[in-house]
Amino acid sequence: MAALAGGPLSLRWVVLAWVTLYITTTKAVDRSNFKTCEQSAFCKRQRNVKAENSPYRALLNSLEVTEKSIKLQLINEVNKVPLLLEVYGLQGNMTRIKINELNPVKPRYEVQDVLIHDPPTVPLAVVGKDEGSVELGFGLYKMIVTAKPFRMDITTGNELLLSLNSRGLMVFEHLRKRKDSRNHFTNSPGSAIHGCSNSETAHSVQPVRPTSVGLDFSLPGFEHVYGIPEHADTLKLKTTDGGDPYRLYNLDVFQYEIYNPMALYGAIPLMLAHNARRTLGIFWLNAAETWVDISSNTAGKTLFGKMLDYVQGANEIPQTDVRWISESGIIDVFVLLGPSPFDIFKQYASLTGTQALPPLFAISYHQCRWNYNDEDDVRSVDAGFDEQDIPYDVIWLDIEHTDGKRYFTWDPNKFPNPKDMLQSLAAKKRKMVSIVDPHIKIDSGYKIHNALQSKNLYVKTKDGSDYEGWCWPGSAGYPDFTNPEMRSWWAAMFAYDQYEGSLDNLYTWNDMNEPSVFNGPEVTMHKDAVHMDGWEHRDVHNLYAFYVQMATAEGQIQRSGGTERPFVLTRGVFAGSQRYGAVWTGDNSAEWDHLKVSLPMCLSLGLAGLSFCGADIGGFFKHPSPELLVRWYQAGAYQPFFRAHAHLDTPRREPWLFGEENKLLIRAAVRERYTLLPLWYTFFYRAYKTGEPVMRPMWVEFPEDVETFNLDEQYMLGNALLVRPVLEQDARGVQVYLPGKGQLWFDVHSHQKYTGSQTLYVPVTLSTIPVYQRGGTIIARKERVRRSSSCMHSDPYTLYIALNAQHAAEGELFIDDGHTFNFEKKNEFIHRTFSFANNSLTSRCADPVGRYDTTAWVERVVILDVRRPSSVVIKLSGGAESSLEFEHNPDTAVLTVRKPAVNVGADWTLHVR
Repeated sequence: MAALAGGPLSLRWVVLAWVTLYITTTKAVDRSNFKTCEQSAFCKRQRNVKAENSPYRALLNSLEVTEKSIKLQLINEVNKVPLLLEVYGLQGNMTRIKINELNPVKPRYEVQDVLIHDPPTVPLAVVGKDEGSVELGFGLYKMIVTAKPFRMDITTGNELLLSLNSRGLMVFEHLRKRKDSRNHFTNSPGSAIHGCSNSETAHSVQPVRPTSVGLDFSLPGFEHVYGIPEHADTLKLKTTDGGDPYRLYNLDVFQYEIYNPMALYGAIPLMLAHNARRTLGIFWLNAAETWVDISSNTAGKTLFGKMLDYVQGANEIPQTDVRWISESGIIDVFVLLGPSPFDIFKQYASLTGTQALPPLFAISYHQCRWNYNDEDDVRSVDAGFDEQDIPYDVIWLDIEHTDGKRYFTWDPNKFPNPKDMLQSLAAKKRKMVSIVDPHIKIDSGYKIHNALQSKNLYVKTKDGSDYEGWCWPGSAGYPDFTNPEMRSWWAAMFAYDQYEGSLDNLYTWNDMNEPSVFNGPEVTMHKDAVHMDGWEHRDVHNLYAFYVQMATAEGQIQRSGGTERPFVLTRGVFAGSQRYGAVWTGDNSAEWDHLKVSLPMCLSLGLAGLSFCGADIGGFFKHPSPELLVRWYQAGAYQPFFRAHAHLDTPRREPWLFGEENKLLIRAAVRERYTLLPLWYTFFYRAYKTGEPVMRPMWVEFPEDVETFNLDEQYMLGNALLVRPVLEQDARGVQVYLPGKGQLWFDVHSHQKYTGSQTLYVPVTLSTIPVYQRGGTIIARKERVRRSSSCMHSDPYTLYIALNAQHAAEGELFIDDGHTFNFEKKNEFIHRTFSFANNSLTSRCADPVGRYDTTAWVERVVILDVRRPSSVVIKLSGGAESSLEFEHNPDTAVLTVRKPAVNVGADWTLHVR
């Protein structure tokens, strides 16, 4: 849900007025509630620094080589403030560059808990030095540090990959004591910075200001950059020369606009640059408000300077320039050198972790609205799915299920017997999710508030009192989740004896965790609020939601004694949030453009490590037309997180309320999701193991095909399925680009074969969603759809084999119990690889460590683009052979082999003779 900022009015008036506006308005975002760069003092100051000679000089005689890093000092020749530069070579083709004050007045904030460990280093060596520069070598790369003006260049062979401070835009505002209230600091980089506006300091009593940092990067040879979610914008990031930079500042934005760089709920400071030869990544590890400027350029000889020796035809090379600006903290940047997209995913995952493997129910269908009214309503909706033969796994409860917006409670009148309700769902192998937000009603009769207050675990104001803001309950306190003691206490509250009425099939939704503060600046917490160890909120803002989800996920794990995998949906995210669950794209609207923008939003999050993404099916605000709702279900069935959700004031939207024809179309889309659960689960396992996104841009799979670089209306699921949802009203056809010269593609419905690279015009009806299986892949389905995923756990599999031009294909399948950590703690899993070559399909063990007993078997094998055989024989690992029944369709060249009747975990070979 979303909020609007209030003023110094009575609590009752502001909350009631805000809720009324929230429920009734159809107005777009009120931009006056949110800052532009011009209104953000530090952004304006830094952006006013123009590309020119930098005041920073590297003191090469201070060079210090240690076992793990190389250090040298930088000096600002205007104000003489010394900085410390640390350079690390990291395993896996990465480097880390840190710049901090050499002798700060007090420590500057450095981000905690995001990196999964201290990144292992590789030796850096000084391989060259003269009076003006020093060359550092690690692996296949060199880093050239030029002294005056300071700049760094990273090269491999004779190729310049990336330059830092090549445009002289580095700014590091040093901490200093105030001289007086009127003129309390000296300009850091020189005369280009003129002061700090009242908006930045009005709430501050700290003796040090300003604190912002900024650095520019030049990327010769790159025209396409992606990432830095979350923004409701195109997949390829736009240049920002004519407007605001992209903003990274977790905010509760009411009815957000699309196709602009405004901040939204999440902030992941990872950018990817891609061309036909290479992919690079820049990970800016800073949790403060951050702005990212992007400009297009042409690399010229003056830009390259001494680097000209490394470049051929420099004046013809396209270039993207990127500039990062953060309000506080230090410069701590990781350069991920690829060279492939999959190398980037692996590198970023080695720093921040991989996507948590979700329980199977979590990647199934979820039914939600604000709010299901009471226990009878829940039972009625649950029964409706059975009556209409539509599978679903999870029903959700929003804020109205609580006792007066007191989280961890139930409304005693509407939900008097929550355990009975949960047990009824469990009997059908279904789950429930309840909302638990991180604002706590200030009420002396509320045990959660009393405990937090007595333990002194709330965020503080600058004068040391508990910080109070307004949110759904009215006056609320905000737990300090940066404090490990707070996170530990919060986790303990999910124990069954603490969260009364909860059972093991109740999971959690963390909303409003940016944090949302209705009467705060920009609908969030004041920047001078104080967290553990005296850090200001401005330093840690983008980490708050990360910590909330972390603590909630840990609570779910602890309540089961460490056995069960959690499911936690969050609205706010930061780097590393992928380790704790899922994200959705927030309060979208029932509009075609919002359906369309959900694709690049989730693709961008996937590029930044967070694969488990989805958008509210049908749109949160407003009422979708039946056509839009059907199209959204069809699209959502092919997005990682599949949940319908709707605003309190919208008419009911259960799938059977839009007429028989539309119900059948929605049911078909949901059932298609369930048939593909084995594929989804396997792709999520790969994401867990490698960091690669489940839902990925076309260019990830076809990195040399420039036609894919701007595509964001179609995408790949793993390496196997190309999905092109219908995103336009009254569409009679869509264009689909099939990449890869000579690559075969097969319509998953008709099995018609196509050859890339070409653009198809595909006629569509309301029942159509174009999906193509890539030639050379094997996918597993379960075609006996039941009422929930758990009911299908032991059901048989069907293998679909799409042959490539060489008449070969490969695929894999991961199976475990679908809900515990036993797959990693006890190696209880099955990981199979399937390969088709020389007219034989072979099933082999992909990981011999895994052991898992299942009765599931292979009931059918479907092979696309094959001639009619004379016989089909299956040979088991023990040597036994048997002939199988088959059917061949000469019109589609599809061979269907029936009842191989082999256990899915067995070794076997099927010969097509």
